[in-house]
Amino acid sequence: MEYLTEYGVFLLKTITIVVAIIIILGMIFNAAERQKEKKGELHIHNLSEDLKDIQQRMQFAMLSPKARKQAEKAAKKEKPKDNDSQRVFVIDFKGSMDAKETESLRREVTAVLAVANPKEDKVVVRLESPGGVVHGYGLAAAQLKRLRDAEIHLTVAVDKVAASGGYMMACIADRIVAAPFAVLGSIGVLAQLPNFHRWLKSHDIDFEQLTAGEFKRTLTVFGENTEQGRKKFQQDLEDVHGLFKNFVQEHRQSLDIDAVATGEIWYGTPALEKGLIDEISTSDDLLLALNKEARLFKVEYKEKLKLANKLAHGAQTTIDRLLMKWFERFSFWRY
Repeated sequence: MEYLTEYGVFLLKTITIVVAIIIILGMIFNAAERQKEKKGELHIHNLSEDLKDIQQRMQFAMLSPKARKQAEKAAKKEKPKDNDSQRVFVIDFKGSMDAKETESLRREVTAVLAVANPKEDKVVVRLESPGGVVHGYGLAAAQLKRLRDAEIHLTVAVDKVAASGGYMMACIADRIVAAPFAVLGSIGVLAQLPNFHRWLKSHDIDFEQLTAGEFKRTLTVFGENTEQGRKKFQQDLEDVHGLFKNFVQEHRQSLDIDAVATGEIWYGTPALEKGLIDEISTSDDLLLALNKEARLFKVEYKEKLKLANKLAHGAQTTIDRLLMKWFERFSFWRY
């Protein structure tokens, strides 16, 4: 009898585990099917309502219980301000080295262009990026240029950093505001790669590379680099730098481009003196000021990541944080 009881308990546990596994697999399957149907979603969030809620919470918190009830009743009866015709669309861009966030930016800009009124509505881009690959940030800058071409006033707000490719995006704006210690500039081009030729040679390892075209490859990781290849590679960098300088000069004509296109960076206040930005301000103060005359809407396109991509993204984020902590710990530049 005791044996049968133990067997029954074991059987129930087994059935419970099997049912749980089936449910989990079903949920994963359904999620996968939904992801096939829709890659991502566009989210519109009313920032003005958030700010109003914060303001009311602060005001109510400082009142007596009786006065708070009266204030809450009055707030419910209060009619919204007639500022429907004035709208500010807020977009966040936090760029990585390969500028993969450009795909979301493209969809967000397209959504704004579909509803915005030229010369009436405005766009604020809260930008954070140290730059990255030329073609990636070239396309990201082109997305912002679509707003300028549509005659929609564009403000770029930089709280931390907009350097190199990040500044190439920022210079598109009608107006650039930056926090006092935000990093701006770095109008230059960088390329670097290791060369293992001598190590391979010391271990009697041959490296063969065949090309068609004199400059199909200039510098190589494993082959022996030539002076001619170095000169051509340097010339390519100078050509890209020239394109970068011309692009910045086109959009900020008052800049002394030769003085700022040295690859150097400047913090907020010196950047203002150089003409790289137009105003010292945080994005928070900027939005608070705009909220007095317009309604603020945050526009965000969120991609639906598959489970494997979520795990990879989480791992990459962890590695990035560890590297940043390591850099901060050993950096000589401290406050």
